[in-house]
Amino acid sequence: MNTATLEAARRNMVEYQIRCCKVLDSELLDMIESLPREEYLPESLRSLAYMEGHVPLPCNQEMLSPLQEASIMNTLQLTGSERVLEIGTGTGFLTTMLAMRTGEVVSCEIHDELAQLSKDNLESHGVSNARVVHVNAMDAGQLAGAGINGSFDVIVLSAALEEIPEHIKALLADSGQIVAFIGKNPVLSLVHMDYRGSACTKTALFETLLQNMEGLPEKREFIF
Repeated sequence: MNTATLEAARRNMVEYQIRCCKVLDSELLDMIESLPREEYLPESLRSLAYMEGHVPLPCNQEMLSPLQEASIMNTLQLTGSERVLEIGTGTGFLTTMLAMRTGEVVSCEIHDELAQLSKDNLESHGVSNARVVHVNAMDAGQLAGAGINGSFDVIVLSAALEEIPEHIKALLADSGQIVAFIGKNPVLSLVHMDYRGSACTKTALFETLLQNMEGLPEKREFIF
């Protein structure tokens, strides 16, 4: 696909996949329209960059849909100075958007191939305030061993979970936000949780589908 075709596809994605679903932040829409989504994909997949739905990725993964990415960015109350933890880097496209609107992004990716690809993508697009860590973030010991600690103002979990692990919640600042895909396929919601001290306002944005989070500990079943 030539440059003009890709630019037209990007405009159509913004108009017919994102804006029509009530994502109306003009600065966000301009940012999405300016980002060459295809450049975050392997060459063989670039023709799929602007399709509606999920684009397949290496390691049997999938890219978040344009609407899912835009909705995450739209619902977060960002001021530009936040410290963000992202779990599930993929190829680094959402990582880039988060980095453009916050102070620092730490992104965890369980697959080494994707971690390397996303690092290359961030570097080639001049993103200097985000780093990718190859780690299973669902393993509390691995996460601590990777030096990921302290408090984050925002946590974004980019795969489906029935519930958020306690060791992940413990990394959130007292007044922070979490965006996650909560439920059990095929009943899954994109949920925004806004914490203010001990109070939490939870908002389900819409029902959707997404692959399950990898690396979770196996649940033991007891048979009597």
